[in-house]
Amino acid sequence: MTDPYLFWGTAIIAAFFVGSGKGGMPMIAMLSVPTMSLVMPPMLGAALLLPVYIISDVAGLWIYRKSYSLRNLIILAPAAAVGIGIGWLLAGQTDDNVVRIIVGCVGLTFLAMRQYGRLSGTMIARTADLLPGLFWGAVSGFTSFVSHAGGPAFQLYVLPQKLSKLEFAGTSTILFATINLMKVPPYLELGLIEFENMTKVTILAPVAILGAIFGYKVLTLIRQRMFFIIVEVALFVISINLIRVGVSW
Repeated sequence: MTDPYLFWGTAIIAAFFVGSGKGGMPMIAMLSVPTMSLVMPPMLGAALLLPVYIISDVAGLWIYRKSYSLRNLIILAPAAAVGIGIGWLLAGQTDDNVVRIIVGCVGLTFLAMRQYGRLSGTMIARTADLLPGLFWGAVSGFTSFVSHAGGPAFQLYVLPQKLSKLEFAGTSTILFATINLMKVPPYLELGLIEFENMTKVTILAPVAILGAIFGYKVLTLIRQRMFFIIVEVALFVISINLIRVGVSW
């Protein structure tokens, strides 16, 4: 454990990121584990934040109970379960930093493709196709399991569909709430969730709920085009940070 003031300052910021993601800015939540990685090993940070994610999921599910893409959820959630199962089976054999680098590169590649599409005038909305959804859903489940970094794979599949901002945010919130619950049994079996950390969780959970309210308020105030620009900028920053952390650890 590092200096307690540094730890709590970092943990509170990370919890606020978690809640903001659940409130409508899903990519912001991906900053949480990299933030915690500044003061503790990444997997331990991910395990500490998992209960905070689950508690803040309740607020997110209530906010977006009427705004989501059912077809995307039907495709992505079962595929994510497969990805989580693979992560569980490979636990101890998977280099988290390699996964971070791969996820970061996928995010940057996706953004490059988006920019090329804009410049070439080929930005046509895609449908929620089954096979790509099964693949990216499994990737999202796997990367979420090892480092709560399932967002870029989700983005790569869903952003080209050009959903509304509320439908996009709601689909992300509901999917990752489901993924977080599915991660609990393997995290427990692997001994990653330590019950002595529940005191910390009770302090961080209200911060995450405040973050959820903040995230939703911000989402309702900004225009849809601006929202997706922010999402892509966040994806760029997160992808660069994932590569940086993967290389430096």
